[in-house]
Amino acid sequence: MNPTVTRLAAQALLGQRRVWALAAFPVILIGLAAVMRATGVGESGYMLISGIGFPILLPLVALLAASSVLGPEIEDGSVVYLLAKPVSRHVVAVSKFVVAWVATMIAGVLPLIVAGLVLAPDLQNLSLAWTIGAALAGTAYCAAFIALSAFTSFAVIGGLVFVLVWEGMLGSTLQGIGWVSIRQWGVALARHFDKGITDPQIPLLYALAAAVVVLVAGVWFAGDRLRSFTLARGEGG
Repeated sequence: MNPTVTRLAAQALLGQRRVWALAAFPVILIGLAAVMRATGVGESGYMLISGIGFPILLPLVALLAASSVLGPEIEDGSVVYLLAKPVSRHVVAVSKFVVAWVATMIAGVLPLIVAGLVLAPDLQNLSLAWTIGAALAGTAYCAAFIALSAFTSFAVIGGLVFVLVWEGMLGSTLQGIGWVSIRQWGVALARHFDKGITDPQIPLLYALAAAVVVLVAGVWFAGDRLRSFTLARGEGG
């Protein structure tokens, strides 16, 4: 990891309007939890975590974070100046990933346990289970979306299709999709800590292994793509 690249990535993330969306997601989630608790919904409103926070807000936060630390530089071509420095392309990819990952943990994972405790303090084990599962899923999402951002300038669209169509619409009707669904890998880990979670079951060992593969492959691919991108721009000039 390169401190300079990490700092520049953090500045890019915080300097864009997308950061307001990142900040809005946890505020909305926790705010809804507070309203539901105040109106007496409490435990019965726990679908806010399992039905909205985990499957929708978490991947959207990861998508925004990953696309913000890498996508704009590729779109405007300024990544060439960054890659002109004597820094390994894979170190650049790792540095970008770390910034996106930290943002995802803060804005996408941490709010889940806070909202859960606000909804029903007595269900802290369930809140912790979803948070641990979200940490696994958020890490895999970040790696996948970093790779997607390095591959195409339409990363946000591609990410939305993956989250809303592949994991959402198709994942809810075709059980086999769970094997290639980051969401279901996170659910498998959450279920390990709370057996009350009853989504379609994916073996925990498989979920952990699949998430590690996506993490390593995603970051490696992003670095390799950056190297290819530099060569292509250099040949074009």
